[in-house]
Amino acid sequence: MSTITTEELSATTLLRFATAGSVDDGKSTLVGRLLHDSKSVLADQLEAVEHASRNRGQEAPDLALLTDGLRAEREQGITIDVAYRYFATPRRRFILADTPGHVQYTRNMVTGASTAELTVILVDARNGVVEQTRRHAAIAALLRVPHVVLAVNKMDLVDYKEPVFAAIAKEFTAYATELGVPEVTAIPISALAGDNVVEPSATMDWYGGPTVLEHLETVPVSHDLSHCHARLPVQFVIRPQTAEHPDYRGYAGQIAAGSFHVGEAVTVLPSGRASRISGIELLGEPVDVAWTTQSVTLLLEDDIDISRGDLIVPSKDAPATTQDIEATVCHVADQALTVGHRVLLKHGTRTVKAIVKDIPSRLTLSDLSLHPHPGQLVANDIGRVKIRTAEPLPVDSYADSRRTGSFILIDPSDGTTLTAGMVGESFASPEPVKDESEDDGWDF
Repeated sequence: MSTITTEELSATTLLRFATAGSVDDGKSTLVGRLLHDSKSVLADQLEAVEHASRNRGQEAPDLALLTDGLRAEREQGITIDVAYRYFATPRRRFILADTPGHVQYTRNMVTGASTAELTVILVDARNGVVEQTRRHAAIAALLRVPHVVLAVNKMDLVDYKEPVFAAIAKEFTAYATELGVPEVTAIPISALAGDNVVEPSATMDWYGGPTVLEHLETVPVSHDLSHCHARLPVQFVIRPQTAEHPDYRGYAGQIAAGSFHVGEAVTVLPSGRASRISGIELLGEPVDVAWTTQSVTLLLEDDIDISRGDLIVPSKDAPATTQDIEATVCHVADQALTVGHRVLLKHGTRTVKAIVKDIPSRLTLSDLSLHPHPGQLVANDIGRVKIRTAEPLPVDSYADSRRTGSFILIDPSDGTTLTAGMVGESFASPEPVKDESEDDGWDF
């Protein structure tokens, strides 16, 4: 196995990507092949896979076992949980989320793709584009994943025929374009044989594009979020109350977007109280500036009431607070989401009571039409919702910030995650829907 030096790693960029597809499309085999052929598998891992494969009566090592880590997954031959893998090449570092293909576990695909910059959607060349393919494309579009790779797998089972690949690529690209996916790259592969995964295929000389790994290594990725509005959801209020620092009060959290500077005027939401940053601490050391994804502690000039769940923002571009939220959601629970449903809404580090006031539409995956006023959303449905919260929230549009423009709905009785929501997102622009829900007696 080739080694990569610390200097080489520090000079490479990071790509977060997720895999998705229907059951038995070969996602785990593709990931295993990617890890194996890029020499990112340790000798003892490969030996364990070879041993497990022999125990199952297989002559060749089953590379899918490199990602199917749960015993239940290995026994059933399907991926159940999101399997995260970290690997690197001399050109780039990768965080990979191998998500389940079974429709029952679509919620896991939402989890895996929520932070991804690229999604690899697999299609079995024998079956073409199916409903689950459309669902995964819709979720990728909804989550604003900027790059989508269509991997047409099992080309060896259709004799590596170019017309088969071309027809699937054309159908999927047209569908994804309708959804608003900005970029689709189609690659014909055989994960089992290794064609066009890491090395170019000798049997598909009609294809002149990149292999999967080559595309992953070269696709442009920008982590520059300095243009975003700065946001710090407060996770902890630090008050050591020691003799050395009797008046110390710090507000700790991970910066969700943008950057903060010492001396900058800031506003705390939802209270609207204003102050100025007197200091920033990073890993216990003072710094003048901090930016996205860094976990920091802010010190303010004024002693104001701040608690977990508050949002610190620059005063010059503070978002408006609201109790009425309209969003597109992906419902992930077995329990249906209905009009009048009382829920908890978690936004950033704040959780508030809320009620579903209306469900204006549900997306029909087959033709992307909107079914008006369905009354409820069931597992794996994608639809529009109107929500009223008990307290005002400072929400951004999801188009402006994937972190502060998203939320989840939670069942208050048992803590089950019901729905993942994206503020302001929509696949279409239906006619405005009059809110006809009846007064439920709640005072918010």
